[in-house]
Amino acid sequence: MIRARLGVEVAITYVSVLRAHRTSDVRGILRDLRDVPLARVGAPPAIPRATYSQLARATQRVLAVMPTDARCLNQSLVLSALLARRGIASRVVVAVASPARSFTAHAWVEVDGRALLPPSRDGESRLVEL
Repeated sequence: MIRARLGVEVAITYVSVLRAHRTSDVRGILRDLRDVPLARVGAPPAIPRATYSQLARATQRVLAVMPTDARCLNQSLVLSALLARRGIASRVVVAVASPARSFTAHAWVEVDGRALLPPSRDGESRLVEL
């Protein structure tokens, strides 16, 4: 039952992220998603601090089967919102690399300096923390 509720919560948050992309930048999306009152979404299932990575894995699993863009930035926005609903402060980190031929970027979430989603890859430098 808890897994199903968590899956639904991830999916609903993902839809909110996709809608927000239409009218807002990443900072605005994070502000709005992190400030959603619990009364509006219902109390989420409790997750102890020791199991943040389980929430990250659930986010990755649910979003992996979504029919639209579920790459690292959207995963990070969703996970950050889920953590905020549980009163857990997180940072979305964006890193970039500019090798000779192409520009690449990657995003992930950190709590207390620990990456919950796969962190930067070789050759990427932190650009911003949100």
